[in-house]
Parts: sequence; structure tokens; C-alpha cells
Amino acid sequence: MVSIRATPSEIIDKLVAQYGCGPVKFSGADEALYERHLLFDSVTGVAAADARDRFEAIARSVRDVLSQRWIQTEQTYERKNPKRVYYLSIEFLLGRSLASNVQNLLLDPVAEQLIKEKNLDRPLLLEQEPDAGLGNGGLGRLAACFLDSMATMQLPAMGYGLRYEYGMFKQSIRDGWQQERPDNWLRRPDPWEVARPHETVELQLNCSFEVRGGALQPIENRPSTLIGIPFDRPIVGYGGKTINTLRLWSAAAPDEFNFQEFSQGDFVSAVAERLGAESLTRVLYPDDSTSMGQGLRFVQEYFLVACALADIVRRFRRDNSNWGMLPEKVAIQLNDTHPAMAVPELMRILLDQAKLGWDEAWDLTVRTLAYTNHTLLPEALEKWPVEWFRMLIPRNLEIIFEINRRLLDDVRTRFKDDDGRAARISLIEEGSNKHVRMANLAIAGSHSTNGVAEIHSQLLRTTTVKDLADLFPERFNNKTNGITPRRWLLLANPPLAGTITDAIGEDWISDLSQLSRLKPLAEDKAFRAHFRRVTRETKVRFVDWLKSQLGVRVDPDSIFDSQVKRIHEYKRQLLNALRIVALYNRLRENPNMQVQPRTFFFAGKAAPAYQLAKLIIKFINNLADTIDDDPIVRGRLKVLFVPEYDVSLAERLIPASDVSNQISTAGYEASGTSNMKFMMNGALTIGTRDGATIEMAHEAGEENLFLFGLTAQQVADTRGWYNPHWHYDNERETQASLDLIFSDHFSPNERGVFEPLRDTLLTHGDYYMHLADLKSYLDADRRLVDLYADREEWARRAILNVASSAKFSSDRTIAEYAKDVWNVEPCPVT
Repeated sequence: MVSIRATPSEIIDKLVAQYGCGPVKFSGADEALYERHLLFDSVTGVAAADARDRFEAIARSVRDVLSQRWIQTEQTYERKNPKRVYYLSIEFLLGRSLASNVQNLLLDPVAEQLIKEKNLDRPLLLEQEPDAGLGNGGLGRLAACFLDSMATMQLPAMGYGLRYEYGMFKQSIRDGWQQERPDNWLRRPDPWEVARPHETVELQLNCSFEVRGGALQPIENRPSTLIGIPFDRPIVGYGGKTINTLRLWSAAAPDEFNFQEFSQGDFVSAVAERLGAESLTRVLYPDDSTSMGQGLRFVQEYFLVACALADIVRRFRRDNSNWGMLPEKVAIQLNDTHPAMAVPELMRILLDQAKLGWDEAWDLTVRTLAYTNHTLLPEALEKWPVEWFRMLIPRNLEIIFEINRRLLDDVRTRFKDDDGRAARISLIEEGSNKHVRMANLAIAGSHSTNGVAEIHSQLLRTTTVKDLADLFPERFNNKTNGITPRRWLLLANPPLAGTITDAIGEDWISDLSQLSRLKPLAEDKAFRAHFRRVTRETKVRFVDWLKSQLGVRVDPDSIFDSQVKRIHEYKRQLLNALRIVALYNRLRENPNMQVQPRTFFFAGKAAPAYQLAKLIIKFINNLADTIDDDPIVRGRLKVLFVPEYDVSLAERLIPASDVSNQISTAGYEASGTSNMKFMMNGALTIGTRDGATIEMAHEAGEENLFLFGLTAQQVADTRGWYNPHWHYDNERETQASLDLIFSDHFSPNERGVFEPLRDTLLTHGDYYMHLADLKSYLDADRRLVDLYADREEWARRAILNVASSAKFSSDRTIAEYAKDVWNVEPCPVT
């Protein structure tokens, strides 16, 4: 590996040898990469180029540097024919790629030299790249971290996803309400992707589409063809040794249309098939509150699976003539239920194309596929109408029925006279409209089912899919999630990363267990002082960014208290807001109370059709405005909802935070990964005993977190008799906070707008138990504030949190998958 301490000239010499770039310079001459891309791609001179031109030229120059190594990586895999991992995910929340690729290629000194020579504005340059709109939340970000780890660990791996033209949406706030507008992230050329039109895949569907009443409608029993066009993106492992591929599929129609309809003037009908095909990968997460939106999602999932498996099989057959070797050469990981159609699709390939018998095909399928479950929420376990399978992919439905018949025969043999068990295990949910249970299908058709935190895996086995776990106990295991320290510490928090490197060396970047060497330094007064300085430096940097981007002034010496994640009732942003209302009430009742100034940050998106989540955003913004307008609390409390939460915003906000809120109802958060990011950057956690937060407390010691609230077992035990009115009647601060909200104190000009919050918290029984945990939350909050008053002790515990975060590296998670599930070894590029 090239040392990050080497001089620029030494680095360039070594990188030329490593990447096979030859004598071509990166910049500084007419024939250099940067200058040539400006001239020949943007057709502009250096002086006339705008910020976007410069970004594209630098990004393409970086891609030029890595291209030969990228090709060499694939050639090594073809030559050595190792067992390969194929990671299927409906989301990959990559963030921006330029800074990450430059860092992982060890090109920072080269890039800094270019920026200095050309007098470029580095922040403005980086802002030209949109966050890739390929994901939304933790599922997609986890997938991106896993790709980074697999490349860094030199594992022969490849990701498969969809090339959405539009991300979820761009979020803005108007009058407190979330507003959505299209996220056209591919409006300008993406310099990282490479189209591979010669590797397209053709898919046959049992229906086609036509225009009826201005909308595309399916036409049954009229087969049609979809074309999957692959676009490849490089995944650069740290040090640039391995450059794996993320292959994204874009949908298209065959190059034909109804010329007769077109020539007669019915233009729309003539190109209906093309419109339908191209709409398939147009947008991430179509609104699933309508049947049409759900149908599009269903077709997206099949399209991903069918394209990926066709490509995987093509690669396998290129080097292997024996189908029986499939599980020895191919490991396919299904990231949640979205790719679960891989089970019948792989069976279809083995039965109909390879002409294998059922038993052999089933054995190969199960040993090739593995499934990761990401949720305990029943509504998030996908179920698709049987009718949709029949209409679109009837052969796959036949296979699902046969899998289910054999599965239920086995269940009835092993568990005689237990019809209830068979009904629960069945792949088909009976009723007037039958549905296929995708989680059951994924579990039955794979050799491994893992949860993503110890408590999640336990609840998965004992509650969510208990009958399937009883049937296949050997298949269930845990793989606690992790995050890549390259992006979430080295890239996102340079001051802290530099402090760590100065203290223990740079090996931690690819071996996070080295962070444990920081533990003795928590007792070192000089190190604590330095830690506090770099922490404040990071806060000031974020404050400056907020002022420049949002025009908002924030006190960097206030406690930065953050909750950033998708807006959902179980994640309980509403509980956090109730805490702030209680703190606000205390200051109204006692204006002379001495308090440490605090700034509460919220960020996250609500699904467009999730009205209560959108109302919670509205309440948080009204709460913020009320506090800003109240002279009693102004300057002591501040609430800020930061819009358009994405990876780039997280990279700024998380390192600047003092406090991380992880306050989901216990037993509902599968793992969480933002909790790990905050911990790795030195924030202290206030949270419930849920997801991976339990394991964080185990690693750091419960005394170094602020835990509160009901446990998952207590939530389950009290579910039948829980009454939120008891807390309203018997807890003074709870009652005062709710009365203030329902008196329209926070909505004087919108009377009654927050009445649905009364329904949620009181009338309808407070399903996620906000009121049950509010008093305990406030008690933990008091402990937090008391500790913050002792800045030396706060710094000591923050350092211990950083030092204890090693377990939560995605490198550790991937190492466990590689050993326990995939049985794959590193394949160094030669």
C-alpha cells in the first residue's frame, strides 16, 4: 500500500506502477488527463470551464486512473475462477463518489496538487456531484458499506441493483410541511457509469401494455419483451488493490413499435410498450399507496432478479460446464425480501434451461441462495398477489406452488395434526385474494437466513418466523450490521481521523480493531483536550455550512443533540419532540433556570403517502418556530429540522453531533446503522435497548451510554393491557406537554392541525408506547445534561465510545458472511 505520509512525487510514481497509467500526467499539461477531458468531453478550455465542467473532468480523470485496475480485477476473477459473491439489493445508497474514490485510490495528494495549481474551490467542486439516487435509508446504505468492505478485503464480489433515473424525491419544507419534488439525479451525465449494451438481457413477460384512459394498463396473455441494459460503476477498495463492480439495470423495450398506429396519428398507443418499459426503472420507490404503484414495484423486483440471475448464470457458464458446481462457484445474497423472486427464477433456469430434475435443481438453489431479513414489522414483510404472478410470470407461479406443496408435505409429516403450523409456514396466504409471502419464500429457498443484530435475530427466530425457524433451525444465524470506517470516519471527519492516526498510526483504516488502542488515551488529559478541540472544530465547520446553505445561525457551544433517520412512528421522532416540549415547559415555568444551551437537530424523509409521519415533521417545525419566537427560551433551546437528508448531509451532521438519539420502541428496530456512525464519531447515545444499540452498550459499557425505557420483552408483555391514559393522568410533565400541544400553543393559526397526534397518543392506544417511555427518557436526559457539565468526563466517555466501535465495522460483518455463509476467500488482483 502507498503510504499516506509519502510525498506527492513518490505517490505518483508508485500509483503509476500500481494502476498501470503509464507516463500520462493527471494535470498540468495540454496532454494531461484533466485538460484533455475539459477539451474533448466538455469542449471548453481551462479558463472557460465552469464548476460542473471541472467536476466532470476530474471525475473522468480519476476513472481513467482506475480503469486498467478495474479491468485487471475482472480478468483476475476470470482467470482464477474463484467462488464469487453476488449481492442483490433494490437499493444502494452510495452518496457521492468523487471524494471517496480519490481517498480509496490514495490520490488525495494528487487531487490537492491539482486544486492548488488550478486555484479550484474544493467544496464547490464536490457539490457539483449529486448524491446517487439509488437508495433511501439504512437498507441501501448498508449495501453500499458492504460493497466497500468486500472490495477493501479483496473478495471477488459484484453488486446488482436498478438504475433509477429519479431518486425517492427532493425534500423541502414549506410552512412546516414536507414538500416533494423529483430527484432527477441523472439530469447531467454520470462520469462514473459505463454502459454495457453488448451485455443486455431479454426478459419475457406474459402480458403487454396499452394506453387506456391516459394510463398504461396490462393486457393479459399477450406476451412482451423487456430489455435490461447494464450500467457498471467501479467500487474501489481502500488502497486501490481491488476494484469491484456494481451493475445497475435500466429497462428498455425492443427497438420496434406499431408503425401502423404511429402513421395513423395514434402516437401514444404506438409507443405504449416503450413507455411502459422505460417507466419501469424511472423512479425509486413508486408510491405504493395505490395498486398501480404496488404493481410497478412488483415488476421492478422481478426485473432486478431476472436480469441479475441471467447475468450470473452467463458468467458461471463461461468458466464452468457442470451445473452441479453452481454452489461451489456462486453465492447469491438477497438483501431483504425484494429479491426473493430469485428462488423461483433460479429454479426456472435450472429446470427449463439446464433441464435438471426437481430435486437436483432445488438442492442447487438452496445451497446457492442466502437471505438477510431486515425487519420485524409485519407490514414490511412483503406479500404479492398471486394474480400478479399468474398474469406476468405464470411459470414462476407454477414453481412457487410446487415448492409450497412439497414444503407443506414435509411440515405435515414432521408436525402431525398441526394444521395451524402448516397455514403459518405456507408460502401462500389464503383469503379472497391470495398472496405470496415473500419472506417465507426466501427462507424456504435459501440455506441461510440471518438477522442484523443479536436481538433482531433472536426475535426473528422466536416470534416473527418462529415456525420456519423450528423447521430449519440450522439455517438461522446473526450477522450484526456494520459501517465502513473509510467513509464514515476517514472521509466524513478528517480532524478526528487525523487525531486517531497521530495517536495509533493508520492501520485502523482497514483494521478497525486497532481503535481499542485509544482506550488508555481516554485517561490522558492532553489527549482529551486535543479531542475536545477537534470536536469543536468539526461543530464550527458544520455551523458555517448551515449558515451558508440554510441561512440559519446555530451556537457551536450548545449541545448538538441529533436524531436523523427515516420518519416513522416506531422510530419515535414524536417521542423526541415530546421531550423537547417538556424541556420547553420547564423553562416557561421557571424562566430563571440555569441550563446548558442545546440545539436539537432532526432530519429524515417521510414516505409521500405516510400522512402521520408528515404531520410529525410539521409538528417539529412548528415547535422550532414557537421556541425561536419565545424570548424566554430563545438562545437556550433551539430546534432545527434540516431538509433533504442524504449521505452528504449525514457526513456533515453526524461528526458534529454530541448526542445521538436511538429511541425506537424496543423490539422494532432491526439493527440501525446511524447509531454506529454516531458512536464511531464520538457522540454519546441516549436510547432504548433495541437493535445494535444493545451491542454498543455491551462493547462500551452501559455506563457510557444513556439507556432508558421498556425492553422488548416488557413491550411484548404489556401490549395487552397498556393504557396511555394512565401516564397522562399520573405523570405531571406528560399531561402538561400534551395539554400544551392540544391547546394549539404550537399552532395558533392552524387550530386543530395536531388533533391526529391526540388520536395516536391517547384515543388509539399509543401503539408504539411513546408515553410509556417519556418519563424514563426525561430522566436519562437529565443524566446526560449533568454529565455534559463535566466536559473532561464527557470527553473521556466519548473517546471510549470511539475506541469501542471496532465491532461495528462492515469489514467485520463481511468477514463473518464470507466465512459462515458464502465460503469465499480473498482473490488478490494479479
